[in-house]
Amino acid sequence: MAPLTAPFTLAHLSDPHLPPLPTPRLVELAGKRALGYVNWRRNRHKYQRREVLDALVADIKAQAPDHIAVTGDLVNLAMEAEFAPARAWLDSVGPPDRVTTIPGNHDAYVRATRHRFGESFAPYLAGDDGSTGFPAIRRRGPAALISLSSAVPTLPLMATGTLGREQLAALAGVLEQLAAEDVFRVLLVHHPLKSRAWQKRLTDSAALLALLKRHGVELVLQGHDHVHSTMWFEGPNGNIPAVGVPSASALAHGRYPAAAYNLFAIEKDNAGWRCEQVVRSLDHGLQVREIKRARLI
Repeated sequence: MAPLTAPFTLAHLSDPHLPPLPTPRLVELAGKRALGYVNWRRNRHKYQRREVLDALVADIKAQAPDHIAVTGDLVNLAMEAEFAPARAWLDSVGPPDRVTTIPGNHDAYVRATRHRFGESFAPYLAGDDGSTGFPAIRRRGPAALISLSSAVPTLPLMATGTLGREQLAALAGVLEQLAAEDVFRVLLVHHPLKSRAWQKRLTDSAALLALLKRHGVELVLQGHDHVHSTMWFEGPNGNIPAVGVPSASALAHGRYPAAAYNLFAIEKDNAGWRCEQVVRSLDHGLQVREIKRARLI
């Protein structure tokens, strides 16, 4: 591959939990949704704010990245009334050829509507071959974006994710294919590869890590935990960075930081790939500023 004249820039945000929450119908407030609604009314509405999300997206647009990745949890309780506003919001972020999204656990909150995310956001999920299954591959500039879905309905008080044998088997083939190509491989997954809490873990992370150790990628982008994080995992040619980011609509609260996004500058150099991370975060005045810059590769 010839050297690029300028780095390819990839923005990463996650967990917008699009506020405000629509008023639920009584029939929708059963089981897990009832607990989620109580949590929203008591706590989450105080710090998941639309003005925060709007400020973050405005700053992303000002940075003019080549592509934007959104790693799940666009909605909150997966009620029917949430999906149309979430799709309108995603359309405002950018067109499907410039934005890639994957589902999070809140997007598949209950079995009754677990299919709605795929229906509502199909153009933003589809691989280059037009398929909307997972894994999906999107090639953008020097990058190959590999989308996974860890979104499955779970019992109340649980927020685990699962890829499943079929998706993992397909991923093995995708990674083997891409390993032979000169592309910067970016894996998108909602649940972190190493969980901070048992009830929020990726249940088959060991199988995923084994695939990455064998075949490798250059970068993993993840969400779910609502915190800044950089984890390192073994790959065939060195350690792989897995980077998480706070909720895109959150005010700082407790141990959770304010909304932020990551901007990655990716380019080829003589030694291989170069990837620099810039973290841009909301301050107390709803202004977005750079708070960190680091070279990952």
